[in-house]
Amino acid sequence: MTNWLIRPTIAAVLACLLTLAGCSEESPPPPLPKLGARLDETSTSGISSGAYMAGQFQLAHGSLVIGTAIIAGGPYGCAESAFSSLVPGPGLTMLNLNKAVTGCMLDGMQMMGVPDAEWLAEKAEKRAERGEIDPIATDKADRVYLYTGRHDRTVMSRIVRRTADFYRALGVPEENIALIDDSDAGHAFVTETEGLACGRNGAPYVTDCDYDQAGALLTHIYGPIAPPSPQSTGRFIAFDQTAYMGDETSIGLAATGTVYVPNACETGAGCRIHIAFHGCAQNEAAVGEAFTKNTGFARWADTNRLIVLFPQTESSALNPQGCWDWWGYTGRNFLTKDAPQIRAVRRMLDTLAEKGP
Repeated sequence: MTNWLIRPTIAAVLACLLTLAGCSEESPPPPLPKLGARLDETSTSGISSGAYMAGQFQLAHGSLVIGTAIIAGGPYGCAESAFSSLVPGPGLTMLNLNKAVTGCMLDGMQMMGVPDAEWLAEKAEKRAERGEIDPIATDKADRVYLYTGRHDRTVMSRIVRRTADFYRALGVPEENIALIDDSDAGHAFVTETEGLACGRNGAPYVTDCDYDQAGALLTHIYGPIAPPSPQSTGRFIAFDQTAYMGDETSIGLAATGTVYVPNACETGAGCRIHIAFHGCAQNEAAVGEAFTKNTGFARWADTNRLIVLFPQTESSALNPQGCWDWWGYTGRNFLTKDAPQIRAVRRMLDTLAEKGP
């Protein structure tokens, strides 16, 4: 996968010399714009590892997040091994990773069994009591959208159904939970017209199943909203993610992220924010703009005063597919408000909420 820091090619160097122009490294993109966004009606969504991160951010910051959409993902804390507190760093990562693959993706292969939703809910309650995540009471009124395709060969449907059981165990009312499990989709974000043929499993993990998933999940979370614009009219803005990492540099985030800002949100404060987490091997370095621009979020954002944040991961030796951390490769706090990736995304929200000049 191409690294964001690419050495100049011979052709580029020659071009500089022939034109006698100065040759300088490209400067990083600017930080996020300060738009005066409101934070109390933030929502999240994600596919695959992004689905797990959407749920993790929702529970960590339940006082801000009013709903989430989990596409091809299991319940919060699924990958945390029962023995994780007894194992040191690298061993913890491998132990949780084995649990993630065999017990939270492949439908209980290798005798892991499907996730115990009630037990995971109890663990979340205890985590909230310790102050590691917001109180569970802040999640009970949330709207939850869950989706699994019958042809998904990466995260089995029974895992996603357990996610519904998890939210029921937390106390989310049945009418607030939408579970779509009768689709012919594969492991993908689903659209009306964009991407691979419906049922395919492969990059860019966006498929045409004649279903507007972006609109469906936003409508479920926010209730009746305005129809989408025929085409997006706002701006996709690249921003410097390193500005939000604090003192941490190796937390799995790419140098650059993307935010979509409708025209109405550039000129007026008070827009809401939706955070869309891509899946493994679906970041911009891997599939370009397929997830940010072809999933349909921008058209719905235009007509509903909604800023869409697309944070980006990067690949590494520990994380070659560029997944979000749902098994602990950034450390033991990966499920909490102190998780490095969750802290960084929260800082991004805070910047969007600041008022500009």
